[in-house]
Amino acid sequence: MTRGSEPFLRAIRGAHRWALGRVIRLAGRRSGGSLLDRLPPASQLPLLREGLDPVPELADLRQRTPISRLALPLGLRGWLVTGYQEVRTVLSDTEGFSNDFRNLVGVGALAADQDPGGLGMLDPPDHTRLRRLVGPEFTVHRLARLAPFIEDVVTTCLDEMADAAAAAPAAPFDLVPAFAVPIPALTISAVLGIAPEERDEFMAHCGARFDVAGGIGESLGTITSSLDYLRGIVAAQRTTPGDGLLGRILTEHPDEVTDAELAGLADGVLTGGFESTASTLALAAIVLSRDDEARRVMREGEAPAVAALVDELLRYLTVVQVAFPRFARRRVEVGDVVIETGDVVVCSLSAANRDPRVGPGLDGIRLTPAEASHLAFGHGVHRCVGAELARLELRIALPALFRRFPDLAVAQDTPSFRGLSVVFGVDALPVTVKPDR
Repeated sequence: MTRGSEPFLRAIRGAHRWALGRVIRLAGRRSGGSLLDRLPPASQLPLLREGLDPVPELADLRQRTPISRLALPLGLRGWLVTGYQEVRTVLSDTEGFSNDFRNLVGVGALAADQDPGGLGMLDPPDHTRLRRLVGPEFTVHRLARLAPFIEDVVTTCLDEMADAAAAAPAAPFDLVPAFAVPIPALTISAVLGIAPEERDEFMAHCGARFDVAGGIGESLGTITSSLDYLRGIVAAQRTTPGDGLLGRILTEHPDEVTDAELAGLADGVLTGGFESTASTLALAAIVLSRDDEARRVMREGEAPAVAALVDELLRYLTVVQVAFPRFARRRVEVGDVVIETGDVVVCSLSAANRDPRVGPGLDGIRLTPAEASHLAFGHGVHRCVGAELARLELRIALPALFRRFPDLAVAQDTPSFRGLSVVFGVDALPVTVKPDR
């Protein structure tokens, strides 16, 4: 499917319509509660922002102690880790800590059939076995073949934006459904090998999977239907493999993975690669619209400078605010804190990525960042397998956006940032652009 073809345009416009409907649904649900709302106020700190920044109380807590007690509902005993080095220590220790979803089964209303599958809530050796199947699809070399497809999606989105601006030059339009959502949604569908005629239904399941905007309780409540749909896709591809990740695994390793495991991996790719990239695209547009020098680098810089700026935006924004919870397998010492067997440990990635012990200036965008690696993709064996795909999308989409529309401006002083969320973002982002093409 190439740019300019009718199926390609239908897919883009279908993504726009679906994304706009999703924004409307989310706006209508904001008055409802979620499991996150039931957290004690002090424990909501790592899920809160003031504008683009984590709330100041989180930095104050990190300064007092990088590991502190975390009040949790349902009788769980918890810890919050906010220091950069301490987060790295926890995330790299698979002997001391478990990610296994079964640690949560029976807690509250969570049941075994709500297991999201994927890599994030698995421990070695199962995690190692399944990651080995998925990993080759996400190498820099393998992903390079996707660049033309992503470029076509981006260009078509920009053309549609230019048409909208020409039709109503003074009217703002929403960058979320026009740009931020279609790019990762269609890219993930291509990675998985979803056939073009199935992409509307696939994106409907994307919407159901994330309509709670990061609230884990309600999100888990949608997993059964999402996995049922993906199992159907896997079963069809086991008979007739496609040309994406699912088809490759089923062709090369047919006896090494069950349909349920592969559906869980597909859901994990969707979880890790869709909402976080969409949020980063929208939030990065806000940052770049406000910073003349960063916008100039993004628009005019050579590839290494653009790549460095993209990574700095990933660190600064850290849209996935906390890592998957860890459960202590045994008594573990982290720094001068003793964590007991069975304790829940939550790592604040947003706090760790701004830890001043790493270096100066971390509360803003640095155009010459230091060498320390950021934790926006996590760390250790559970580091996001799709990290290079996210980087590729951002390195293609953001320069193209600001080359095409160098005067892009956010039409609201205070965009509609999410309140309490695991994945930080905006539900809508009205912008204005000049209609030049």
